[in-house]
Amino acid sequence: MRLLRRALILDCDGYMTPLFSTDGRHLAIRGNAYGNSVEVFAFPSLRRILGTTLGDPGPGHPYPQEWLDQMRAWPRHNIAFGARPGVLWVATPAGTLVEVDLESRGAVEHEVLPGSRPSALAATANGELLVAGSGGELVLLSVRSGSPRNPTANTDASKTAVAAFLDSTEDVPDDGAPLETHLVLTDGTRTWEADDRATTTAAGTADPTWLQLLAAVNAVQGQALGPAQGQGQGQSK
Repeated sequence: MRLLRRALILDCDGYMTPLFSTDGRHLAIRGNAYGNSVEVFAFPSLRRILGTTLGDPGPGHPYPQEWLDQMRAWPRHNIAFGARPGVLWVATPAGTLVEVDLESRGAVEHEVLPGSRPSALAATANGELLVAGSGGELVLLSVRSGSPRNPTANTDASKTAVAAFLDSTEDVPDDGAPLETHLVLTDGTRTWEADDRATTTAAGTADPTWLQLLAAVNAVQGQALGPAQGQGQGQSK
């Protein structure tokens, strides 16, 4: 396994396994432990092109029971990339599949399991969609062959994307230093080098939660080290 310096940082924990599109141009992540978020990133740039919340956004602690029931109604495994490039499929608690065009940002809703809530959505190796229902149903879906909505994916595109990503970064050196000191992190909008993270002491409410926490820790550590360093210098003199 190769550890590379370029890395994608997410805002908290509890995310599901990342999914790549068949042509390798998109990366989707479903999460997190505190809400039903969906984020899509372009690959190999890691630029975030879509970020949304399924259902109502989290109201904060304490969570109302009505909001918790709504959040839990969404299945955790409910996104998939099919055969059509640039399209993300999302299963909803109402029994429908939403076809999201990542280029136009348009969405089309398809009724698949009326009266039954999808419990999982996945894609086969050929790009067909497999939907499991809460009533024990298992449905296999595919776009009709020859349809303009189901063009042939360019299988070489994924290899090209991986090669471009590898060319844009380098291996983490095996020097025994903590991994974090070598990583170049991005959240899909901004990029932080290790030196940036070590010196960040201010962050606003619009910044990612991890950055706010990092800035607060750095600020506290700076305040603790400042007087100690001053006393040490005074004693040495």
